[in-house]
Amino acid sequence: MVTIHVDGQDKTKQINDWKIRDSRKGLELTCFFPSGKSYTRPLSECQVTPTEVLEDALLVKKNGSVFGQVDRAVVYGNKQAVVQYSENAKTYVMNMDNIRLVKKTKLKDGEVFRYFVSVAEARLEKAKASSKEDAAIAENVLRQLKALPSNPEIVLNSYCTGFSQPRESQENLIFPFGINESQLEAVAGVFSSQVSIIKGPPGTGKTQTILNIVANILLRNETVAILSNNNTAVENVYEKLGKEGLDFLVAKLGNRENRKNFFENTPSLPTGESPPAPLLNDIEADVENLKQFLHARNEVAKLQAEVDELNIERKHLLHWRQENLETDPNSPKTDPLEKYRLSKQKITDLMAYLTMLDDKPVSMRNRIELWLNFRILRIKPFSTTDKRDATIHALQLRYYDKSLQEKEAELASCQETLKNGDFDALLASVTTSSMAYLKDQLQQRKRPEEAFTSEGYRDRIDAFLKSYPIIGSSTHSIINSLKSGTVLDYAIIDEASQQDIIPGILALGCARNLVIVGDGKQLPPIFTKTGKSAPDRAYDCEKYSLLDSCLRVFGDTIPVTLLKEHYRCHPRIIQFCNQQFYDNELIPMTQDAGEDVLQLIVTAKGNHTRLYKNQRELDSLLHVLEGGESSQWDEASKRGFIAPYNAQVALSRSHLPASFIKDTTHKFQGRECDEIVFSTVLDKKASNQKNLGFVDDPHLINVAVSRAKEKFTLVTGDDVFSASSGPVAALIRYIEYYANEAAQVHRSPVVSAFDLLYAEYDQSLEKLQSALRAGDSQFRSEQIVAQILRERLSLPANQGITFHTQIALNQLVSLNNEALTARERGFMKGRSSCDFVLYFKVGKKPLAVIEVDGGDHEKPQQKQWDALKNSILQKGGLPLLRLKTVESHIEEKVGKFLVTVTGTTRVNTMEVSE
Repeated sequence: MVTIHVDGQDKTKQINDWKIRDSRKGLELTCFFPSGKSYTRPLSECQVTPTEVLEDALLVKKNGSVFGQVDRAVVYGNKQAVVQYSENAKTYVMNMDNIRLVKKTKLKDGEVFRYFVSVAEARLEKAKASSKEDAAIAENVLRQLKALPSNPEIVLNSYCTGFSQPRESQENLIFPFGINESQLEAVAGVFSSQVSIIKGPPGTGKTQTILNIVANILLRNETVAILSNNNTAVENVYEKLGKEGLDFLVAKLGNRENRKNFFENTPSLPTGESPPAPLLNDIEADVENLKQFLHARNEVAKLQAEVDELNIERKHLLHWRQENLETDPNSPKTDPLEKYRLSKQKITDLMAYLTMLDDKPVSMRNRIELWLNFRILRIKPFSTTDKRDATIHALQLRYYDKSLQEKEAELASCQETLKNGDFDALLASVTTSSMAYLKDQLQQRKRPEEAFTSEGYRDRIDAFLKSYPIIGSSTHSIINSLKSGTVLDYAIIDEASQQDIIPGILALGCARNLVIVGDGKQLPPIFTKTGKSAPDRAYDCEKYSLLDSCLRVFGDTIPVTLLKEHYRCHPRIIQFCNQQFYDNELIPMTQDAGEDVLQLIVTAKGNHTRLYKNQRELDSLLHVLEGGESSQWDEASKRGFIAPYNAQVALSRSHLPASFIKDTTHKFQGRECDEIVFSTVLDKKASNQKNLGFVDDPHLINVAVSRAKEKFTLVTGDDVFSASSGPVAALIRYIEYYANEAAQVHRSPVVSAFDLLYAEYDQSLEKLQSALRAGDSQFRSEQIVAQILRERLSLPANQGITFHTQIALNQLVSLNNEALTARERGFMKGRSSCDFVLYFKVGKKPLAVIEVDGGDHEKPQQKQWDALKNSILQKGGLPLLRLKTVESHIEEKVGKFLVTVTGTTRVNTMEVSE
């Protein structure tokens, strides 16, 4: 409630209005009576309650974007303010309906901001010693940083304090550029929080997501800056907006040259009337209807990937059967268990049961259990060890057939759902109607008719932003592109994984809301070392990109959305990145028609690297290109050659065809080609070993592989990366496992895991073992080791490894291994299995074996069998750890073994005992 006192008397009830004005006599208060009369007194003789005094504040006009600094503002009755911009300057009387006043924060006095300034200053000193150009850039960034206002509304204030303001969620979102399930979630998240993060792996539609966000910002009649540390990302947005005739809304600013070009070639306004637009509520209804089908479409893609994987494993199983199982001419032509119609679960349960029987005779108790659990009465298929083995092998194949039958039925059901719902037409309708509605709303708005120049647009920035609500710029030029104190509604920073914190935070200083878009699994920026210590490691400019920093600063208090649907690469290419880097969260939306898309070229043994160049790798590639080996290189395709070193790229320019685009991995980020060749360059010389970490960097390998749309070729030295558990070794295993037989360079002496089968087989074994008698010490010890392995393999360093239990030895080491003796081959054809087998998740290749030895292993016969198994595993190149059930410190021994087999030191057998 406002009260008015004049000359000490309360006049509140006598008047119906009041007003302050600045006259020749000074500030005066005029009171208005219901009769129409009024009287005026000096403001100094009056008292208006409430009165608030703001010093060193910020003022912005209603619907304006520029915050100006004021020295002092006195707000009377929340109605009028007397504003003084600087000490002893003229005062202005302003209506509060037309302005907003905000108190400045202590942002610049905080240790986080002061740290950023110190880093910028240190970088400037280093740049001065480098070049005038670098020094000019560093000086410009420092100047802009110091010019940022201490505005409580800017997102920089939230970033430095670690608190993102919640926003009222927006309803009736539109999607004029298309939509999928995770993009829908990402767009909704933007309007529910001051800060939101969108993780966009390669080919997942980051640009499309940004465009839909921009469309909804325009619909709200708000402003947005689209920023990046490189022009390519911003140009993609420009191009898509131009295709839809919306580029007239974009001001392509940034550096001085870009601004000059923009004002010399301002986009022309669209002509003609837009077609009738649908109602917003109708669009929302269609979006709601579309959501269930978006989920079904993702299920179709997931199921197709699962079917493809089952077919691959089934193909490997058939190959293994062909090489390892002897066909008995007297064996029945049909499977004796076919009539029982076992479910997929019962198949693995029966396999586990037969494995636990081992070579023991079938007892009456076993007969009863077979009947009760599987409705199997005849025991002829299990009467001998050979018959049990044959039954298990038949069950393995049936598992894949049954799984494929079930998955293909699910796939057909989801496809039918999409067909019945007319998904494609509904998606097209949402896209078309959203675009029509957006254009209709834009056409109804008044646009300033004045022209702008590169020299004068900042002075009329509010009018300029009404004409151009979308600002495009690099992050290090955005402040220079705006009038000092300008605050936009949104800043969208693309490729934020490559964005250094400084100058990235300049964008945070000119926007109320922030959308971070990037992929932390790709290459980070090159950090400049200054030795400055961050007050909190989340802000460390020498360690984190802006994306990583925001993830650490805000944690789980903000929406973080992963774009999952992948549209660029052939499924077999992107699935490597999916398995190795993205925890299988990506959903390939491209189709696999059985094309040969993976190729591995291994150079001959020898040290061929000279000064970060490898002529032999280029010669080997040319041998394939020229038809020396089976190859399907398409001369019409857009092809790229990528190497980690400039020297190799330079060498390739004089050797490879001109049709190749040749560049380093860092420079290829954000680009794509139909076909990609990646050369690892390094050899096994000791001088090169220190550089393995650079080439074998997960970010670098992720970028290299994900550039390829239709074909990927790896060119590498023989055995250079095999001692590492890094991504290059994983890529080699992956290509060997998934590539067409003709493209494989060699066949490993070990058998890749039938992972999908083993996963359910493990569960059946575990369920069966849990029902065993408590006094069975052998199985208790195996359960202990299994739990230790689960815990150890959950650690970040071991997350690329899994394990399976009770794996037949002949499904671990290939019988084709020429080093094996006849006795060893005979032993492998028996019932011998391994307790725990460690596998690489990518490529499914065995890594090592752990055996748990009970008391029987002291018997002479068992010792002979153990020696045979040791020799077989050694010849297969598989390290072995034997644990005795009577020993202690099991956890430490398992941990030490894991370090050994996953590190650079490899041993074939590690006997561990007290």
